[in-house]
Amino acid sequence: MHAPDDSLASFAAVLAGELPGQWRSQYHPDRGDNDHDELAVDVWDMDQVADAMAEYSLDHCAVLTRHVDGTRLFVMDRKGHDDGFLIAAMAPEDLPIEAFRDVREPDGIAVDADPFHAAKHVRLRLLPRYDQALAQVRDNASRLAADLADEQRVVMTWSGEDLLVAKPDRDDIARALTEHGFTFDTSRNVFVLSDGDSARVAASVRAAGHRLSELGVGVLLARPPGRAALDITPAQRPAPPTPAPHRTR
Repeated sequence: MHAPDDSLASFAAVLAGELPGQWRSQYHPDRGDNDHDELAVDVWDMDQVADAMAEYSLDHCAVLTRHVDGTRLFVMDRKGHDDGFLIAAMAPEDLPIEAFRDVREPDGIAVDADPFHAAKHVRLRLLPRYDQALAQVRDNASRLAADLADEQRVVMTWSGEDLLVAKPDRDDIARALTEHGFTFDTSRNVFVLSDGDSARVAASVRAAGHRLSELGVGVLLARPPGRAALDITPAQRPAPPTPAPHRTR
């Protein structure tokens, strides 16, 4: 395992000062509590950064945040190399999962240990790709909102390890939820689907969605951007459902 030192922290701090606008850098050292995984799932990448995270353990990292809009960049060691770092954009947290569908990830970049040169590459390569992808996602989100404006819908939202649905006004919607695995939590006044086996959860969501569709009710599945998407596409017999890629949004 890589032995963390302050080189990444120093690199990220200098890089933050060289990027356009005001950025702050937060270093996450190795504390042995796996809190880095909470950050890694937000990395918006399906290329070399995702490959590195899949191949090597993530013992420390840094996150750069732009003050004006909350844009985040993820910085990690370029493992398997003598020096250098990997930098990737992190997905925004306030947009529905459907908005990311068919949008190409603004894959990260590899840079050497010079933060001044790295800042140039981030400015000219990574940030433009991020801005383009984000614009597409926001446009998709706007279209989704417009499509659903006149449609009654159920919003399923991840909260920790549970999938929550606010208590609906209609009894038939409530029955559709309970018939397909949701239970009513009286203390929170919500219906809850506990996150167990992902295939079973996806099957419950598919079944509930199908029944709700029969009732003329749309379903919107919202989740934290870093969380892997459920495969809720109906299975094609005899082939089983194909699980969603790790970073596809």
